[in-house]
Amino acid sequence: MSESESRAVIFANGSLPNLEAVSRLLHPDDTLLAADGGSFHLLALGLLPSAVIGDLDSLSTADRRRLEAAGVRLLQHPRDKDETDLELALHYAVEAGHRSILVVGALGGRLDQTLGNLSLLADPALEGLEVRLDDGVEEAFFVRGGEAPSRGANRRIHGCPGEVVSLLPWGAPVEGVTTDGLRWPLRGETLFPHKTRGISNELLGETASVTLTSGLLLIVHRRNPRSSNVNPQA
Repeated sequence: MSESESRAVIFANGSLPNLEAVSRLLHPDDTLLAADGGSFHLLALGLLPSAVIGDLDSLSTADRRRLEAAGVRLLQHPRDKDETDLELALHYAVEAGHRSILVVGALGGRLDQTLGNLSLLADPALEGLEVRLDDGVEEAFFVRGGEAPSRGANRRIHGCPGEVVSLLPWGAPVEGVTTDGLRWPLRGETLFPHKTRGISNELLGETASVTLTSGLLLIVHRRNPRSSNVNPQA
């Protein structure tokens, strides 16, 4: 498997509530990347990224020397820039040809950063790719209308019965929402961004799926903290 055929896992510089759960997210053939200070999380797991992307202002001198000595690529951008380090890292992964991208450490902490990180996933340039944010406890990803099923219109959630799944229309009404495997099913219905109907649904079994005909739907899946069923399918 070439690097571009592997899944890219980007570690962002956000909070991670459960490092052990994060370690279960990883696959042996993942390409590990860090958005600047996200390298701290990788080092805490005893791992090294293949590249660190960003302005690198969060790296200590000792960590920078350690990464350089290990042959890690340091892709430094100006501190005065229009993009966050995570946005730059996402661009790097997409340009490298990765079709599946998992972003770790981009939820929690500062609300503005969390909303900005979620907004990055709405980029039309990511259409047809599998991109999810995950911190080991919660995962978030978008389902887009108009995509062929093979390109992501049918997205599956993997977890345990009773875990919470929320469906949030992003910016505009989402039409033709159909679910399978959730406690309160939707059958070709419309969800509105100013309504809360899609909040706090539940998994009936270990998998559920969501399809839609138009719009952009944010899926947020919160795992049972006592569950070891961490199995992202990005």
